[in-house]
Amino acid sequence: MKEKLIKQLDLTGYIERFEGLLARPKPLFIEGDRGLHFRFIRALEEVAFKSPPKVRNLEELWMRLGKQAVLGLDDIFEIVKIVRYFLYLKNLRIENVLGEWLAEITIPDPIVEISKMFDEKGNLEDHVDERLASLKAARRQNREAIRQTLARMVGSARLGPYLVDRKIHYVNDEEALLVRGGFNHVMKATVIGRTSAGFFYVIPESVAKLKEKEAGIVSRLEEVYLEIAKSTSLTLGGWLKFLKFIDAAFDRFDHYQARMQMARLENLEFVLPRKGDTIRLTSFAHPALAHPKPVTIDFSRNVLMITGVNAGGKTMLLKSILAAAWLAKYLLPMKCDAKKTTIGSFRRIEAIIEDPQNVKNDISTFAGRMREFSRLFGQNDVLVGVDEIELGTDSDEAASLFKVMIEELIKRRIKIVITTHHKRLAAMMAGDERVELVAAVYDEKNQVPTYTFLQGIIGKSYAFETAERYGVPKNIVEKARVEYGEDKERLNELIERSSTLEKELREKREKLEREIEALEREKARYRELNDTLESELLAKKRELEAIYTEATKKAREALKLKEQKAVHRQLGEAHKIVRKAKVEAPKRIETFKVGDRVKYRKNRGTIVALKAKEATIEVEGMKLRVPLSELKRSGNPPKAPKKRKVEVKLQRENATASVKLDLHGLRAEEAIEKLDKFLSDALLAGFDEVLVYHGIGTGRLAHAVRTFLKEHPSVKGFHDAPQHMGGFGVTVVEL
Repeated sequence: MKEKLIKQLDLTGYIERFEGLLARPKPLFIEGDRGLHFRFIRALEEVAFKSPPKVRNLEELWMRLGKQAVLGLDDIFEIVKIVRYFLYLKNLRIENVLGEWLAEITIPDPIVEISKMFDEKGNLEDHVDERLASLKAARRQNREAIRQTLARMVGSARLGPYLVDRKIHYVNDEEALLVRGGFNHVMKATVIGRTSAGFFYVIPESVAKLKEKEAGIVSRLEEVYLEIAKSTSLTLGGWLKFLKFIDAAFDRFDHYQARMQMARLENLEFVLPRKGDTIRLTSFAHPALAHPKPVTIDFSRNVLMITGVNAGGKTMLLKSILAAAWLAKYLLPMKCDAKKTTIGSFRRIEAIIEDPQNVKNDISTFAGRMREFSRLFGQNDVLVGVDEIELGTDSDEAASLFKVMIEELIKRRIKIVITTHHKRLAAMMAGDERVELVAAVYDEKNQVPTYTFLQGIIGKSYAFETAERYGVPKNIVEKARVEYGEDKERLNELIERSSTLEKELREKREKLEREIEALEREKARYRELNDTLESELLAKKRELEAIYTEATKKAREALKLKEQKAVHRQLGEAHKIVRKAKVEAPKRIETFKVGDRVKYRKNRGTIVALKAKEATIEVEGMKLRVPLSELKRSGNPPKAPKKRKVEVKLQRENATASVKLDLHGLRAEEAIEKLDKFLSDALLAGFDEVLVYHGIGTGRLAHAVRTFLKEHPSVKGFHDAPQHMGGFGVTVVEL
């Protein structure tokens, strides 16, 4: 099934290139935590490493070792290649999560010693057994004796008349001379072959004796090899569990290195599938295309219906979406903008692309399609691609059937991408907010497809234009236009136009809903502001009433006095009381919204929350609650925070409040006294967060500070500052 999907999505060439980078064949899927595997693959980006050696599948060897069988030296060398590669990786001293994993793999000393027994070509080193060196030397001497003996015979004047040529021939891997009949008068030899011309291939008797001697040497070598193989197999059998473990670890690293090499060779990126089914591709290029036009598409709804021009890239868009999801599922690299690409997680990916018609089984195209659709109703969490959904039946007749089927599949959490010329079906689905329409764009001026796509509309098929572009005579195309009929053409245009209008209407409705929500929030804020102003007005009114009541009382008392000086003095007291009543015009509070850049005294920031008369602004990473009346608009963007240290100083009018307190060098008692006053000033200033610099040192000062903060009634919480703001030496206090 997987191989069929790879072929359907045109990924065969890509997979062949990838599998060529593996040390040995294996399934593409990596078992285990996909997120962890992704971290390991990304960790390899920082490492320069050589490719692992090609290795056989060793399952048979493990079975034989389990039965205490003796492995051949070539089998043992396959194990050695894996062990040596891990020793090489461990010696790289990789300093990341991959290095931590490799550090946990401890290779037993007996296995390390076995790995030293072979040279790079898999031959046993002479130091393994003292007999090896002498036997190999004897064999080399014997081979040299054979060579010299044959050379002497070739140059012999006595044998010369019988030699056909002066070459040494190889017949069935045996050195021989080519001679004429009658050679037995001058040389004893064994005939091992004859030519069509009547000449003989012979091995001289002296050479035959040397070969017998060599056979004895080889036999003794084989005995030594067998002894070594037996003892080594016995040792390996004792470490069978470890060998199985390192074999599995080798396959795991092989998965990682092949993916990273593929990414490096073809300049590809990795995308980790996320929870959910959203697919947003940015600058994705299908691996099968030599010069692809990158695809950027938002497939966040349940259904993506692709319409438009023939040969305009509809099928390739469908395959690109499915291929991207499939590559992400198997953690295979792809060409895209990974930072802006989102791919959901799907249990299965299926493609309904080919014509399922089968004469042998008497299945029509439409019947085959229905059988493929029927399988989907028993599944969920599946991504499905359907190419030319109307294939094999009357499009108008089947529109209602497909509409109902698609709606039912949506309920089963099946995400579908469809290509179609089915304008009626597209028009019927256009009003469904779960369906996204996409049209292949056609360049009408130059009469060519652009291989680009526009979301939200139904596209024309441009069948007549395509036929004319590919060489169908113009008069035939014109006749077809007449047969097709102007009414049908106008109907198609109306369908396409209606889908466009419906999209525009939907966008306007969504915009209006957003505006209504914003107005409702603003209305609630003004209602709160009005209530606050009414309360303030009532309080002011009562204050004025009290002042004037007291002033009137003083004036009446003055009228009762007979002495002029006393009257003036009492009236002066009344005027003083009246002057206390100050009526100020209310300050105009400017209208702000979340996200506005504002200035508060000497600081610039961004509004992150709003209340009736108060705003929360973010200034260089710190949040402050400030009165709206003290805010002014600022066109300047907020300053970027410094990388290493951020110091923010905000002062009240009396210059006593700050968001930073430095306690370095103080004794614990002095520090706590300063901290208590600092928190009181910060609370009066309305700060949400403050910074306390106490350093690391012996830890006593930090402990005293945090003990005090735990017991302070106005402290909501506290934590270490980020590394660039001081880390463990600074505490962020939430008020």
